[in-house]
This record gives sequence, C-alpha cells and structure tokens, in this order.
Amino acid sequence: MVVSTVATGDRNSAVPPGSRADPLGEPYLSTRFAVPSRPATFLARPRLTRHLDQALRTPLTMVNGSAGAGKTLLVADWTAGLDRQVTWLTVETGEQKPGMFWAYFLQALRASGTPLSEQVHCPADPNRVGHKVLSEIAEDLVGRDPALLVVLDEFDRVSGSEVAEQLEFVLQHAGSGLRLVLVTRNEPVFSLHRYRAAGALTEIRDAELALTPEEAAALLELHGLSLPAGAVRALVERTRGWAAGLRLCALAAQESPDPETYLKEFEADHSAVADFLLAEVLRRQPRETQDLLLRVSVLDRFCPDLVNGLTHRTDTERILAELHRDNAFVEQLGQGWYRLHPLFGEILQTHLRVRNPGLEPDLHRSAAQWLQRRGTLPEALAHGAAAADWDFTAGALVDDLAIGQFFTGLRSDDLNELFSRMGPEATGPATELVRAARDLAQSDLDRGMAHLHHAEAGLAGEEGDPAAAQLSCALLEAVAARLTGSPARAEQAAETAEEVRTEVSAHLLDKHPELPALLLTHLGSTRLWAGRYEDARAALTEAADCPGGALTVLPREESMGHLALIDYLNGWPGRAEHKALAAVSETERFSLPQPSGSGIERLVLAAVAVDRNELDRAQALLDEADELAFETQDPVKAAGRAIATARLQLARGNARAAMESATPALTTAVASPWADSLERVVASAVHLAEGRYETAADLLGHLPDDRPAWLVEAARIQLAAGRTGTALDLLDSVPAESRPGPAVTVRAALVRARAAHAAGDAETARRFVEQALLGARRERLRRPFLEAGRWIKPFLVTPPLRALAAGWLLPDPGAGRPAAGPPPAPIVVQELSERERDVLQRLARMMSTQEIAADLYLSVNTVKTHLKSLYRKLAVNRRSEAVRRARDLGLM
Repeated sequence: MVVSTVATGDRNSAVPPGSRADPLGEPYLSTRFAVPSRPATFLARPRLTRHLDQALRTPLTMVNGSAGAGKTLLVADWTAGLDRQVTWLTVETGEQKPGMFWAYFLQALRASGTPLSEQVHCPADPNRVGHKVLSEIAEDLVGRDPALLVVLDEFDRVSGSEVAEQLEFVLQHAGSGLRLVLVTRNEPVFSLHRYRAAGALTEIRDAELALTPEEAAALLELHGLSLPAGAVRALVERTRGWAAGLRLCALAAQESPDPETYLKEFEADHSAVADFLLAEVLRRQPRETQDLLLRVSVLDRFCPDLVNGLTHRTDTERILAELHRDNAFVEQLGQGWYRLHPLFGEILQTHLRVRNPGLEPDLHRSAAQWLQRRGTLPEALAHGAAAADWDFTAGALVDDLAIGQFFTGLRSDDLNELFSRMGPEATGPATELVRAARDLAQSDLDRGMAHLHHAEAGLAGEEGDPAAAQLSCALLEAVAARLTGSPARAEQAAETAEEVRTEVSAHLLDKHPELPALLLTHLGSTRLWAGRYEDARAALTEAADCPGGALTVLPREESMGHLALIDYLNGWPGRAEHKALAAVSETERFSLPQPSGSGIERLVLAAVAVDRNELDRAQALLDEADELAFETQDPVKAAGRAIATARLQLARGNARAAMESATPALTTAVASPWADSLERVVASAVHLAEGRYETAADLLGHLPDDRPAWLVEAARIQLAAGRTGTALDLLDSVPAESRPGPAVTVRAALVRARAAHAAGDAETARRFVEQALLGARRERLRRPFLEAGRWIKPFLVTPPLRALAAGWLLPDPGAGRPAAGPPPAPIVVQELSERERDVLQRLARMMSTQEIAADLYLSVNTVKTHLKSLYRKLAVNRRSEAVRRARDLGLM
C-alpha cells in the first residue's frame, strides 16, 4: 500500500522511505539492485580495475563504451574486489521520469544496506521530484565516511537532461560523502569539462575498453582456443578489440572443426555478431538514421558533406555526431571524418543489398565523383572500381596525371590489383593508357605498345583538354624507349613532354614530381645504353636531385644506380660504391621493403666486390639483385648484370660461364658500344684462357667503345697474346684529358710493368708496379694483381714494395715493422642507424639472432633485415667480419 503525504511549496507528494512500491504502485524489481554475476569465461582485466581504483578518490567516474564493450562486467568485477559497501542500480528506460528514477535510487540504497535518515522522502509522483527531496538526499550523504559508492549501470537510458541535472546537484552538494560511477553507452548531460578541469573525473572510454592482443589471447584460451599470435592480432584488428564480438566469435569457433581458420575467415554478416549488432545498434535507431548507416557502409571513411550527397539530406553532421557520442559503432577520425566499426560495416553492407538491391553501385559511383572533386584520388579510384565504372576510374587516374604511380613502387601493387578487375569491354583512351602502363611496368613490351598505340590513336580524335593524357603518353613512350634501347625515341618523348608540360596546370605538376623524375631517369638510361656518358650523366644527375620525398624515391634510386655504373665504367670503383650505397640508402630512408628498387646499384656493388676479390660478397649481392624480380628486358640492367657476373666467373676460373654471362639475350633498336666491348673483352679472355692467343687478339682489333677502360683491357689481352707493340700502342692512344679512374690506371700501369719486365727492364717494371700499388691501395683493388700472372710475385716481396702491399694485398709482415707512408684508408661505409648499432653491439657479445631479437623486443625477421643491412654497409659477409671491421673503423 502506498502511504502519501502532501507537500506544500516546492515539496511534492512523497512516501516514507520504507515503502516497497514505486510511485506507480508497482513492486520494486529487486533484480535491478543486484550486481551482475560474471560467467565462467569472464576475463579479469587488472589494467582496467587498477584504473577504476581512482573512482574511490574522485566524485564522478564514467565508464563510457559501445554495446558489448564489457563495461558492466568490468565494473562488477571491480566492485567484487572492494572491501566496502556498494550500491548498484541498473537503470531502465522508464526512469527518464524523475520521480521514478529517484524512487529507485533510494530503494537501491536501502537494498544495499545503506541507512537513510527519516528526513529523506521518496517521490510519490513518477513524473517529478521536488527540490526539497533532492536537498534532503544530498544533506543525508554529507560527511559519510567511507563515502557512499553508487554504480548506475546503463545510464544511457536516461536520455533527458532533467535527471542528469538533478543527479549532478546531489553529487555536488553531497561533498565527499558520495562517489558516483556511471556505466553508459553515451556521454551524459553533465558538466564534464568542469570535473575534468578540477581533476575530479575518472574516465574509461571505448578505446581503453578494447581488448589488447594479449587479453584477446587469454579470452580465447578461456574458451578452450589457442591461436598463434599473428592470428590473434588479425582478429583483434578486425574486431577492434570489441569484447562482445570476440566472445561471440570464440563461442562460434568452439563449434568449428578448424577454429583458427574460422576466426580468420568468418563472415560477420552470417553470425551471432550480426544478430547482436542489428538488435543492439541498428534497430535502436530511427528509420532515417538506419538508412544513413546502410548507405555509408560502402565507405571506408566519411564526412557530413559526403554523407549528405549519398543520403540527399542536409543534417547529417548532427546525426553523425550523435551516433559517435552514443557509441553506436561510428568512430571519429578527427577533422570531421568518421568510419564504421569494421564488423558493423560488413553487416550493414549485406543488409543494404537485401533492403535496397542495386543501390550499392550507385552509392559507389556518387562517392567516387565526390571524392574526385575533392582531390582524394586513391579513394575515388577504389569506389569507381567498386562501381565497375572503368571509364571514370581510368579517366580519373589519367586526369590526375598519376599514371607514373605504376612505376614508383609506392602504389603500383594497389593500382595493379585494382585495374586487374577491368574487363575488355572497357574501351577508350584512358583505359588503354592504364593497360599500357600496367604492361610496360611489368616489361611486357609487345602488349604495352599495342595498348599505347590504341590510346594515342584515340586521343588524336578526342575533344577537350587532353594535355594530361598526352603527357602520360610521353612518359610511357620514354619507358618503351628505355626497354627497347632506342635513344631517338627517348629524346622524342622528352621533347614532347617538354612541349605538353606548358598546357598542364602547375598544381598537377607540383602534385606529381615523380613524372619528371621518371622521364629523366628513362632518358638518362637510354643515353647511357647508347654510350653517351656525359649526356646520360646530365639527365641522371637532374633526376637524382628531384624533390618529392617518397614519391620520387625509386626514380632517384635508379638514377643514382646508373650514375654509379657510369663511374664504374670510367674506372672509379670508390665513387661508384659511394653512389650505389647512397642509392640503397634512399629506399631504406623511406622504409620501403628491403630489398627494394631496381637492383642496378647492387650490380655495381657486386662488380666493385669482384675488383677487390671479395667473391662471396659479390655473389651475395648478385643474389640480392635477383630477389628484386630482375628484368632482363631493361638493357642497361641486363648489361650491368653481365659485367658483374662475367667478371665474377672469370675470377673463379669459369671461362665458359663468363662467356655465357657476357652475352644476355637482348633485342634493342641500337647496339650499346660499351656492352659490345664487354662482350668482346670477355670472349677474348676466354680464348686466351684456352690457349687461342691469336683469336683472342684478333677479337680486339676494333672495339665499339674506345673509352680508356676497354682500351686498357684490350691492351692487357694483347700483351698476354704476345703482341707487346699493339698493347703499348693501345695504352698510348688513351687521351690524357680523359682522366680515367684508378681501376683503369692501375691496370694500365701493370700492363706497362709486364712489358718492361719482358724487355728485361726490371727497374722500369718495378716503378710501374709501385705506381699500380699506390693507385690500388686506397681502393683495395686486388684483382688486377691476381690476374697479372706469376711475373709480378718477385716484385711484391721486395722490401720497397712489400710495405705498400702489406695488410690488404699481402699478409701483414708483423707488428713492429712500420709500413711506408700513411696507412691505407678503410673502405668507405655508410653511417649505421641507431638500431643497427644496437644489433652490432650484441653481435660482439656472441648473441644469436634469436637472443638479439628477444633482447631488443624485435622479431627475428627484423633482426635479419638489420644484419643484412649491416653486412652491406660494412662490406662483409659474416658476423665475425662485421665485428672486426666495425672495430677497425672505430664504430665500437
């Protein structure tokens, strides 16, 4: 029975505090006051319960998370560990009425054993509560020690501001006697900013509630499932650590014969997860909001303007903000952008296809057009492809002048995958240009050129502004020129590009610095193939200096690799090595996958290693270049590989293998003089090694490339064939102004020394050997001396020359016997990164790869990557050599 008293003034009808009925006359539901029990598979989370301990020191605590985030059980577990009385009230929707809320609030206090003063009256009117009642409650709580701890679960059901304002009034005036914990799906209408500013608020939000991979693994084990760490991380990424999603997945996986595969491949839209999200999130929304959520499910991210375009509304900014505030699985990304929880998005897309069949392509098309207008190309392309609108998608790529991205390595895989879905029914200049770019990027010259010709023919009759497409054509023509070794075609492509550039907007050109970088690289490579060294150097140097950061990293790397090859061909191995290492560093600096790039710089490093007689290192570098999907269709790279491989095989005494390596199967528009010279020199060396002296000499009667390096190589073979006069004439024909590098001058000095020795002039021979040693010492050029023959050994062991050869060419004669002149400079190394130094220090302590990984909290594969980089930078092949070299260089 309800006993009421009538209040006057601001007092409303009230009932004695001991009544067992609510203001509507219904019995109080005792389950509303019970702390929820925890299931057997409940996962305790100490990091969060430790955070909740702060709730005992702040007036207000808010645990704010989405449906199924584990809020309620977390707080229940925390309260179970307290040695104090806790009042628990699970709020229901009906308690938006102030009288009902406060009646249940007071009944919850009584149910938990909290004594109340006789002055405290329960509201009798379910719709309102007087100010006096609130004051009585606050006054009764003042000074309680310990403070009363009240948990209001599912507080998001109180949608009106009136109850929140009343509760905040009581909290404020109860002073230190009340600690309030709100468990909610949205942010309550409290003056939270004031509590935050005063340090009086403890908060746990959705991001903190998300399970970590370690917690997820523990939760799965509670369900009898043990998964590899990688599989757990992937599941956490897909669910965003959502507790309910992980539990539902675990329960379903228990019924699967292959739980690991199920958790990796399960279809969210056909699972208990879908049922949960549809019931707890989607169907709680108004019909118009449900339609909005279904439409944005096709988007990876969205902003109000974009959503307005897809929904034909004007008020989505407010709706999106409310959905995020209510933790309705709409995540805020910042700067006005949002995204759906991945599982929610998957489920909504399936629901969209059922509710609105045929609408999805139109949504993708509208999104693509909106994103293109805003200059967001990658997302525009993705939505254009999803709509199967290939004319739009290819046109967007070409109009944006982004065709070069097929060749930069940064987005090439994504673009290839995206346009692999484009069928033959898609026609037009833009689609043909994209097909040409895909094929040429994979060195498929025949198909690429066929598509390029179709595109050019289509552009000739196209109206509008085709400048971006014409500039794209020029780039692809330059690529084709490089692959076919056609310098005239490359020059024409460069001229066309220069003419068309004036018709393209400055904004587009600034946006795509990779385009000129690629054009210059292809032009320089083609010039190098034709033997136009200085013209090639000019174009390649300009390309290597191009700005653009990660956008131009691969063209810069290739250009520096080509410049290194030019230095090597001119006999400057030290300079070549420096440029080649800088080229490798470019890809490492931008954290591209290793090994990365064209591989030409590794071929140069391998050739330098052969000259230093570091044959194992040379082979390792050649193998590393092969890992880069080495394409022999590129003539310069193929010839560069021929140089390094042929010289390595000759150094190992494999004459026939050297001959095969020196003649790559290439079809080019013009012959390369230096590549042909290499082939002749190697063939001549093979004939010489097999005793066919005349044949060897005759092959070198006329070299296509009369640069010093080849003239000296020819002179060495002519001398070995017994043609001393011809050999010396070749050396004398080297122009003085050519200024060849030490690799050339050392070999030339040794040819003259051998000629003098054969003529009986020992002093002249000794002088030339000394000259060769001085030139080779800094560069560690050992091969020229090893190839010189037996005649040189007596010279090297004589006291004046032994000191010059000691320590790098000959064993050190021993301590206490100083070498003449300053000690040789160490091989130049690239600066080690901080992490590489960490690995090096542990190498010196004889730690294994696994031990280093554990000590540095890295994966074993990451440590292996650092080791490979260390070996390359220190020019070594083994751990012990790396430690010894580092100590010699003062790095340890």
